[in-house]
This record gives sequence, structure tokens and C-alpha cells, in this order.
Amino acid sequence: MKSSHKGFIALMVAMAMMFSYSIAPLRDGVGKGLDVVLGPLAEMMPFFVLIIILSALTALYSSIIQKYTIDYEKMTEVQERMKVFQREYREAQLSGDEKRIKKLDAKRDRMMKEQMELSQQQFTPMAYILIITVPIFFWLLFRLGITPDAPIVMPFFGQHTLSEGVLGPFPAWIIWYMICSLTISQVIRKSLNIGGI
Repeated sequence: MKSSHKGFIALMVAMAMMFSYSIAPLRDGVGKGLDVVLGPLAEMMPFFVLIIILSALTALYSSIIQKYTIDYEKMTEVQERMKVFQREYREAQLSGDEKRIKKLDAKRDRMMKEQMELSQQQFTPMAYILIITVPIFFWLLFRLGITPDAPIVMPFFGQHTLSEGVLGPFPAWIIWYMICSLTISQVIRKSLNIGGI
């Protein structure tokens, strides 16, 4: 299967997973199903600690999926070539070298195509990651319906309840999840020697 087809299919899967959030019976059904496994853990520890554990798992599987589905060497190589090309193109424009500009225009088309293929490559890991992450979010929403007033103390934001808005419309639990996930993923990505996206 061509990488463009794979990228399109992965994008459709990712969009379907995000759309599923708006279907309440599906969201609640998945949340209840996962509660059979994760519910006992929620009873054993503070909810904000469970969010740390789940965000660490998210960071781990996201990093592993990206490591094995994205060609970081090729991505770095293409980015470096693009920097060199942009410098050459700017020099040709400043010197008014029309012949060189024409030659570089043809090269630019090839490079843009290569960049587009690399961008499409990134849809595949996003689809895999969402297939695992979206159910976790459904369960978190389900559990927060049971314990919306659980307290949490967050850096920079102080003490709040998990469902309380702390950054615009975003509730404390989402901000906490993102802080933990981003922080832990940096450590994991460094240890797995994965570049940035």
C-alpha cells in the first residue's frame, strides 16, 4: 500500500476516534467497560496519582509507537536539506540569478513532495496513539462523574478540584494529565533517542 494511502487511512481513523467523543452512549459504554479494570485502582490511590500513572503509560506507548513508525533519520536529513535549499534560494534571489532560480524551483517541487510524504507518515502513529488514548480519556470522564470534587494541588495553579476550570475552559484533570504526560515523555524520548516531531 502506498504511503499516501496509509496516511489517508490513518487520518480517517484518527478523525473517527476524535468524533467518537461526541457520541455519549459510546463514550459512557467504553468508560464503564474500562472501569471494571481501572476502577479498583481508583479506589486504592488518590485520583491525581492515577492520572500520573496513566499519563506515564500514554507517554511510554506514544514514544514507542513513534520510534517504530517514524523515520527520524530521514526526517532530520530532509530538514537539513531544506535549510540548505532555502539559503541557496535566498542567495539566488538576492543576486538576481534567474537561471539558478529556475533550476532551484524544480528542486523545490521535489523537496515539497518529500516533505508532504513525511507529514503523511506522522498520521499513522497518531491513529495508533488515539486508539489507545481515547478510551483512557473516556474512562477518566466516566470516573470524574463519580468523584468530580477530588482535590488536586498543581504547580503554578495551586489547589483545585479535578473538574474545576484552571486554564480557560480546561479542567484541572486535563491540565494535570498534559503536564505529567509531556514531562514524562521528554524523559522517555531522551532515553529512547527519539527526536522531536
